[in-house]
Amino acid sequence: MTLIKSISGIRGTIGGKPGDNLTPIDAVKFAAAYGSWLKTYSQKEKLTVVIGRDARLSGEMIQNLVVATLVGLGIDVIDLDLSTTPTVEIAVPLEKADGGIILTASHNPKQWNALKLLNEKGEFLDAAQGAKILEIAENEDFVFSEVDDLGTITRNDAYIDIHIDEVLNLSLVDVDVIKQAKFKVVVDGVNSTGGIAIPRLLEALGVEVIELYCEPTGHFPHNPEPLKQHLGDICELVVKEKADFGIVVDPDVDRLAFISNDGEMFGEEYTLVACADYVLGKTSGNTVSNLSSSRALRDITEKHGGTYEAAAVGEVNVVTKMKATNAIIGGEGNGGIIYPESHYGRDSLVGTALFLMLMAERGGSVAQLRASYPSYFMSKKKIELTPGLDVDGILKAMAKKYEDEELSTIDGVKIDFTENWVHLRKSNTEPIIRIYTEAQSQREADALADRIIEEIEEIVKE
Repeated sequence: MTLIKSISGIRGTIGGKPGDNLTPIDAVKFAAAYGSWLKTYSQKEKLTVVIGRDARLSGEMIQNLVVATLVGLGIDVIDLDLSTTPTVEIAVPLEKADGGIILTASHNPKQWNALKLLNEKGEFLDAAQGAKILEIAENEDFVFSEVDDLGTITRNDAYIDIHIDEVLNLSLVDVDVIKQAKFKVVVDGVNSTGGIAIPRLLEALGVEVIELYCEPTGHFPHNPEPLKQHLGDICELVVKEKADFGIVVDPDVDRLAFISNDGEMFGEEYTLVACADYVLGKTSGNTVSNLSSSRALRDITEKHGGTYEAAAVGEVNVVTKMKATNAIIGGEGNGGIIYPESHYGRDSLVGTALFLMLMAERGGSVAQLRASYPSYFMSKKKIELTPGLDVDGILKAMAKKYEDEELSTIDGVKIDFTENWVHLRKSNTEPIIRIYTEAQSQREADALADRIIEEIEEIVKE
């Protein structure tokens, strides 16, 4: 069982002892730390915080604990109940709230949950703010309100529909164009809130929807990370139903993957590539993704006359770089689309609408679209960390070994070779080293990853 405290929030497995896992005591402590920090940060007499959750089994329990804690601090709560991460992000500024908390462990299995913390813009906190909240929690430096000053709770379950309306009103989304295409799409909502939001969006766009695992029960029917090895059911159903494509989201709906009409993965990395291709074809501008994302985005951006830049892994880092470079679209290669015209957060609803526009205007099949893009293949592997392992020393040794290549050390170590690359980094949420590689064939990408793993194992032995 695990409890991971980081600048982006607190994440852990349910049950066990306080301090070792995400127990009710830990949920209260970190909600209190966030609320206490927000009081100092906002310098306002009365605060409002938006709360929403995915459908995982522990969600209602954690929600009740967090909401009651904020009320105990004298903070008013707008409770969206079942929601999505991007829906909460949109709700915060629309409600003129002072912050937000999303109760979700993203792609982690059902035993996990987390508190993801937002500022008054509906964006994730920066490193300094996150560190301050960890300090407040560690010192239990919070003072609760007296009875006459307790906060209030307002329930608002309309925000998924409000979110959909926001997407439909984007300047590059033409509802009539999508309706005329008469798409048929299979949706895998992994029995979480994507099963509510994505079908509802598609129906508003005139798309015929075939639902798979769209009941928000929290009983995930497969590993909720939208990777090829977990998605056999939807791949088969897309072919069986003769659908135009399939849509898969993770439990909190900020990662988006497509299944081509032939039942093959479109490629999680190519979600952002396709959406950027559409946006850049309409509006000149720049793009940003993280260091672990495909070179294909760079290629597509340059094809449209824009400039591509890479940021450290993490949504807050990508957003910071996007603002600095005035990027018109960006995100992460895990299927995360950030489209500033909507908001600075990964949003599968926005990504779905942009992809439908691309397909409606370009015509042809999704498989043909995928074949039109630069062909890169990624390998994503990991090494489990063991006690006493000097991870930073390993990364320094690898950087030294490849010092004659093009290197980046802003986030772990990325080594750019002429034909391929490898990115090594410590995970912020799991006790592992992630090893991402990309090459022009799957065999080459896997072989490069295996070679790097062997080299790391040799360093460990030494």
